Amino acid sequence: MRETTLVIMAAGIGSRFGGGIKQLEPVGPCGEIIMDYSIHDALEAGFDKIVFIIRKDLEKDFKEVIGNRIEKIAKVSYAFQELDHLPEGFSKPADRTKPWGTGQAVLCLKGLVDGPFLVINADDYYGKEGFRKIHDYMVNNMQDDGEVMDICMGGFILKNTLSENGGVTRGVCQVGEDGSLQDVTETFNIQMKEDGTLDAFDEAGNPVTIHPSQHVSMNMWGLPQSFIQELEKGFPEFLSNLKEGDIKSEYLLPKVIDNMIKSKRACVTVLETQDKWFGVTYKEDKEAVVASIRKLIADGVYKEKLFD
Repeated sequence: MRETTLVIMAAGIGSRFGGGIKQLEPVGPCGEIIMDYSIHDALEAGFDKIVFIIRKDLEKDFKEVIGNRIEKIAKVSYAFQELDHLPEGFSKPADRTKPWGTGQAVLCLKGLVDGPFLVINADDYYGKEGFRKIHDYMVNNMQDDGEVMDICMGGFILKNTLSENGGVTRGVCQVGEDGSLQDVTETFNIQMKEDGTLDAFDEAGNPVTIHPSQHVSMNMWGLPQSFIQELEKGFPEFLSNLKEGDIKSEYLLPKVIDNMIKSKRACVTVLETQDKWFGVTYKEDKEAVVASIRKLIADGVYKEKLFD
């Protein structure tokens, strides 16, 4: 059976730990953070190892908070995302402080994965179903030797991914009759209204119409090893096309994958999950996350102490 890897993008968690860093806020009864639940669900689904993508300056503290604990129950590696990790011929603009994005983060995996891998965000709770479906697809269906790249993603239902405390940004998906992803559109400030319809806006701030039952991407991508080479080819092109003075544009996975779909270089299978996403988008969300974890424990989904 081919090796499968869970990759957790955690390079953006902040320069210090404790004091209000949302990704490291305890949400479980024994001090568990959201990442603990993702790792638990991935290992339960059959994933073989974990790779954390972090910044080098966070390594010591990160290991103290979570890495050293996880190393006791799983194979763990680290990839380091830095602003100055750029292709030959490029250099970091002096005033650039914003990370280069999820595409550059995954590019840091070069040499660390030997088969298909699942990429997730550090601060999102995804539920068990997506991990199971993506792992099974990777092991039983994913091909890595064709002209069209074989990718899969966890397809969440939009209404299951909203916050009660403000608008959210989601990659709203158009899915074909064959279950393949046709288009991903970044949609902003999505909020549920009292009548059950949604307020939503495009990048320019214009209102758009979307439906609560549409699929959305929550950055839960199942990728073949060859995808890293695709990122390596595309990153210099992205950098070359930056306008002078642009210090904010990011090399993003959804955009890379969307371009591959449009140019017929990739086929993305959407694996629907009915699980409810939650995360700490707003400070006020933490109380709801803690309550959601408590309910999952009461319902028998998790033990009170996640890892014995």
